[in-house]
Amino acid sequence: MSDHVKTGLVLEGGAMRGIYTAGVLDVLMEHGITFDGVIGVSAGALHGCSFVSGQKGRSLRYYMKYRADKHFMSFWNLLRTGDVVGEKFCYHDIPERLDPYDYEAFLKSKTKFYAVCTNLETGKAEYMQIKDMRNEVELMRASASMPFVSRIVHFRGMKLLDGGCADSIPIKAFRRMGYRKNVVVLTRHDGYQKKPENPRLVKSVYYRYPRFVKTLCRRHILYNRTIEEIHQLEKEGDIFVIRPSVELTIGRMEKDPEIIRQVYEIGKRDAENILPDLEKWLQKPKTS
Repeated sequence: MSDHVKTGLVLEGGAMRGIYTAGVLDVLMEHGITFDGVIGVSAGALHGCSFVSGQKGRSLRYYMKYRADKHFMSFWNLLRTGDVVGEKFCYHDIPERLDPYDYEAFLKSKTKFYAVCTNLETGKAEYMQIKDMRNEVELMRASASMPFVSRIVHFRGMKLLDGGCADSIPIKAFRRMGYRKNVVVLTRHDGYQKKPENPRLVKSVYYRYPRFVKTLCRRHILYNRTIEEIHQLEKEGDIFVIRPSVELTIGRMEKDPEIIRQVYEIGKRDAENILPDLEKWLQKPKTS
């Protein structure tokens, strides 16, 4: 029986705040730090998949290049298709042609990769392992399909949206899945508290899915409770947390290249600053 303790990397979402995570991941790649499993929510999944394929710098590169393209993320997309993020452009044109995703490297990677989605009919999180990025890219799209500005994604009989609705930081789920030594990358500064959604808006848009309505209306409670649990686990030395050292002031659909680069650089700097502690923590044998 192996005494290897499975290591995990848990990546919070956060729309354009996710470029902070991209900065952190590029530093981990530079230093050859790998994990047995990676689980990402929304933007966390989008940047996490480039980590698994070992494509340092890819996230920043295509954000900088296509941020102002109306096919990327825009109200033009939303009005035209019902999706604020361009489905064909972001999930096919960019990875297949414009800034190729290394599908082969992903297939060969020993790291298992999971994207978190929210099931509208049950109101619960689905922790979906992606084994073939090219053929299961719809799970990436579902994980990052923000409510109110995205169409529902249909996948294997399920109706799915943004994983952050049901489980923004899936540390407990990953621990249950056997990943006992986890690094968690957050996109909110220490002390942040999530505020409630507008319940009338939620009910008026998603009235067909009462369980999803309940989940979305309780999202802030679950999020704030998860943050408390993360603090406790961190205090006990059970997990290692990388969080923004300053509040990230970046719009959900940020187009300004200076701001995007700035947030990416904060991620890089934070990761470089904690790197010695992280490497020491990863080498430390886990007792429980």
